[in-house]
Amino acid sequence: MPIEIRRFGVGNRRPGSPPGTSGVQSQVIHSDARGTISELALARGARIEPHSNPNSAWFIVIEGGGWVLVGDEKTRIAAGEAAVWPADEIHAAWTEHGQMRAFIVELAGADDSHVRGVLEGTAEEPRPGLPAVAAGQGALAEPERPIAHDPEAGEPL
Repeated sequence: MPIEIRRFGVGNRRPGSPPGTSGVQSQVIHSDARGTISELALARGARIEPHSNPNSAWFIVIEGGGWVLVGDEKTRIAAGEAAVWPADEIHAAWTEHGQMRAFIVELAGADDSHVRGVLEGTAEEPRPGLPAVAAGQGALAEPERPIAHDPEAGEPL
């Protein structure tokens, strides 16, 4: 079976989001009964207006930064941070002086607390001759070079 590639980013996004949203372009990368994964690009002064939906979601910022709202609490958010948008809770996001790029991972329903511990998993036996693997500890290494940025491509910093 061939590898399936989904395109997103510049040239693949469309305007949209909840009613009243402005300055936001997005592209759905995947959607099925389990959830939806979308990429969003918020321009300077963009707004995802306050709204709610019956699913929980993660708003994962990968470039730039701005603001998020959950309920009546707002806070700044920047690249490398993620905000949880609980099901049926008012939430929003916006930018002021900069741009922001994010992924939204929307999961079906409120959460999975009603099935935690019910689903059993299985693991394969290690192949003969391979050493056992211990639990990993540590952190991601710092990049050796700055990530290239092309301001002409329309992407935020």
